[in-house]
Amino acid sequence: MAARRDELTDTAADAAIDQACRILRLPTMRERHGEVAAAAARQQAGYKAFLTELLSMECDDRETRRKARLVRDAAFPRPKRIEDFDFAANPDVPAALIHTLTRCAWVAAGQPLCLIGDSGTGKSHLLIGLGTAAAESGYRVRYVTAAALVNELVEAADDKTLSRTITRYGRIDLLCLDELGYIELDRRGAELLFQVFTEREEKASIAIASNAPFSEWTATFADPRLCAAIVDRLTYDAHIIGTGTGSYRLRTATARRRGGPSPDTGDPS
Repeated sequence: MAARRDELTDTAADAAIDQACRILRLPTMRERHGEVAAAAARQQAGYKAFLTELLSMECDDRETRRKARLVRDAAFPRPKRIEDFDFAANPDVPAALIHTLTRCAWVAAGQPLCLIGDSGTGKSHLLIGLGTAAAESGYRVRYVTAAALVNELVEAADDKTLSRTITRYGRIDLLCLDELGYIELDRRGAELLFQVFTEREEKASIAIASNAPFSEWTATFADPRLCAAIVDRLTYDAHIIGTGTGSYRLRTATARRRGGPSPDTGDPS
């Protein structure tokens, strides 16, 4: 009879722990307290050791979930990591500098980053990879193409919510702006984009990827003065990295057509 009472007591304790962990939002403790308690009993560990192990698991899992959430919120179009970038495939990219940038001191300092090079040289891979590193370091990151951002700003202006939209982009720690220079922007679109840059100037980082050198940006921003102001904001105290002109994707496609071996690396798009 005593054994039956102990069994009911354990069942009631498990139910109480489950309920408390749900209320306190401790999913790891709720799922793993049983196995940790059993291991502690086998090892004759004390109460403090048992509690320390359980709390450490919860903290580790919470940190993992937080990183995953920040990466998800960044809205990257596809997963890319700096660890997967093959610097041998594009020796124009300075590996030491890129690895230094993954430590995110530039994000903490609110410095800009400009990745300039032809299509297929790894700009987007680097942009997403560095953005992912920043998100996993605890920074709020947002990825968006220049065209998509301009369209969002135009719609916000039409809906009379522009100020709120610009403020929202101003609160992001790192704005990753891809494909800047791929399409020509009319004066209104360029002016709206300039407002975002001004909101973030010397306060929060912008990382851009462009297939055109700064000298050719007048094709994107028709107004020379506005173009000069935008370049000034993006280059002041910035890290400027040229990714070169040799397309990895083109080399891979050519090698496949010829029946030869293609570079054994992830596509640094």
